[in-house]
Amino acid sequence: MSTLPERIAAALRRERERAGLSASELARRSGVSKATVSQLETGRANPSVETLWALATAMGIPFAALVDEGSAAPRLVRADAATAVAAADAPYAAALLSASPPHVRRDIYLISAEPGAPRASRPHGAGTTEHVVLIAGRARVGPEDAPYELGPGDYLSYPGDAPHVFEALTPGTRAVLVSELR
Repeated sequence: MSTLPERIAAALRRERERAGLSASELARRSGVSKATVSQLETGRANPSVETLWALATAMGIPFAALVDEGSAAPRLVRADAATAVAAADAPYAAALLSASPPHVRRDIYLISAEPGAPRASRPHGAGTTEHVVLIAGRARVGPEDAPYELGPGDYLSYPGDAPHVFEALTPGTRAVLVSELR
């Protein structure tokens, strides 16, 4: 099993080459510096959620393509052992629980968030829908201009291809997020 930086390095290089992009062109399209792209491809950087989303969007691939372990064997992820990628501008982390296999186009994440700055997400690919089930705490989730307040057990689906937000309102807020692309 490889470490998260090793998986990201190999996946980023593979996907960039598949897309026929130079590191410079990927940097330009994503708004991520060329130095950061280079550091990520060599496993010497610890990227934020925002950086990985920007790179994935620029290459037209799902976020999961950059972090998935890619195993077909049964996979158990204990709640306290999930490898998460932290946001740069909010107390928010996303751990990929299940990447979408080819032609299925859905990813499952475990979200951990704390009160503070909201996690504002730029639009994902056209046709993306996000589904959130709040497990613990309280959060304001959904479209950036009209989020909903959720409590434990509440479910919300909303367009992921429009600006959206996740803001923890209480400490220890956790949710399951399913991102699907139609």
